[in-house]
Amino acid sequence: MSARTAAAGRARNDPAQYDDLAGTWWDRRGPFAMLHWLAASRATLVPPATRPGAVLLDVACGGGLLAPYVAGLGYRHVGLDLSAPSLAVARDHGVRPVRTDARLLPVADGAADVVVAGECLEHVPDLPLVVSELCRVLRPGGTLVADTIADTRIARFITVTLAERLPGGPPPGLHDPRLFVNRRQLVDECARNGVALELTGLRPSVPATVAWLTGRRPESRMVRTRLTLVLFQAVGVKQAPATPSEGEDPA
Repeated sequence: MSARTAAAGRARNDPAQYDDLAGTWWDRRGPFAMLHWLAASRATLVPPATRPGAVLLDVACGGGLLAPYVAGLGYRHVGLDLSAPSLAVARDHGVRPVRTDARLLPVADGAADVVVAGECLEHVPDLPLVVSELCRVLRPGGTLVADTIADTRIARFITVTLAERLPGGPPPGLHDPRLFVNRRQLVDECARNGVALELTGLRPSVPATVAWLTGRRPESRMVRTRLTLVLFQAVGVKQAPATPSEGEDPA
């Protein structure tokens, strides 16, 4: 089945599309090409582990594209995803796979030193619930890293109308623009769960992408920008719960 037509007959945002396309995760010129560039950018926000046995939870890990970029940082890399075929690919690249839904992570409170949600939040129908889960499993002092798509008209045009027709862009139907992420809501939901986010825009490097398209580079790369209108990254640290000051009644 062609990667460009694998979604035929499926509803937009149907998770089964990732089962259809699982064999293309590591094709750097395939339908997930840009996800490689995003994974490399995402990894630069992950700090080195500060303790033995530190855990990095990679939510919606897909085929494990983050793995080579965090391999030397000292984490146990645990990948969580709905797609069993994608998890099998991730396992082959050194990720410990767990099949689960992001709305109910089978992980204890505060178990993760880093939680990563790459190109995940624009696929979930209940953003507050998923955000609360991401923050719940993160330990105080731990880092949350995410990248996703903003709920703007220009984002809908670029990532759906335009990108679905371009090399390296997502297959038709992979995204439902009705689920694109309200940036203010994301910041507020994370703050409600103890994580203060900073947002930065992302876009493909024009020279690197031209070189990739013409075969002069094996892949392109993402560059950061102040504009968060299309793709954006979010990073924040979970704050420790407030403790009563001396002499204060904890009740």
